[in-house]
Amino acid sequence: MEENQASITAQMTAYCRWHHAQYDSPLIFADRLAGQILGAEGQQAIESLLLRSLKRFNPAGAAAFGDRKSALAWLMQAGAASPIVLARARYAEECLESAIGQGVSQYVILGAGLDTFAFRRPELLEKISVFEVDHPASQAFKRQRISELGWPSLENLHFVAMDFAAESLAGGLLRVPFNPTAKTFFSWLGVSYYLEMDEVRATLRQIAQLALPGSELVFDYLDSTAYQRNKAAPRVVRMLGSVKELGEPMVSGFDAHELSAELANCGFATVENLGPCDIQRRYFLGRIDHHRACEHAHFARTTILAR
Repeated sequence: MEENQASITAQMTAYCRWHHAQYDSPLIFADRLAGQILGAEGQQAIESLLLRSLKRFNPAGAAAFGDRKSALAWLMQAGAASPIVLARARYAEECLESAIGQGVSQYVILGAGLDTFAFRRPELLEKISVFEVDHPASQAFKRQRISELGWPSLENLHFVAMDFAAESLAGGLLRVPFNPTAKTFFSWLGVSYYLEMDEVRATLRQIAQLALPGSELVFDYLDSTAYQRNKAAPRVVRMLGSVKELGEPMVSGFDAHELSAELANCGFATVENLGPCDIQRRYFLGRIDHHRACEHAHFARTTILAR
């Protein structure tokens, strides 16, 4: 990651959300602000990266299209990343709305990237305090973009710039008006893939030790077969190769059948563990375009156990 620059994968996430809102129907997840915060220059840079990656990892697919726009449209629907990005965002915010109805008053977005929730959902921001936790470089880029766009300062939005390698989550959150005695909802999307498993478990334990029992965490993960080339879906193999080439390799996954035991060891009870078939039925069934759930992606909803 370059100094004062958002991670490439964070920018790609914003691009996926913008492209979907701009061109697809019906919408799986509506984020019309993602393109604004990424900016025209950022959109063009990501498009160039995506098209180079398509030519590198799927030359037959790249050759099938005569123009840039149609190639990008196909890549956004048929690739592995976009359906994960869109479905996990919708799932997390559906779970958040449910949790607010059950007394949650704080929302912590771990690895927030260019997330637009606080500006996109003012009706929910009135009910909760939002804490965006991210690497200082990514957060500096985002805050600069917010300033350039003239978006307002929001009383209930708090930025927590921290490097997990140098500071604990508790240390970061307790520098801002986070209340550890209030029921909290955590989302941790698009992050676990990039961490070694000991780092994933350490983060889970930090959350469980910090927050009030009964607080919730939603996160996504790849199952471990995604990293076995003879078992992984071709588009997932291409996705892994692409992000590795960009310098942000995916390295970790859970065995979906062992997740509940893993989470219990870290202080969580599993509420829901959606696999690809569940995600397909919930968010993609009946579509007539190329969007479909990613073969190795899973979404987990959990609660923190009493200590």
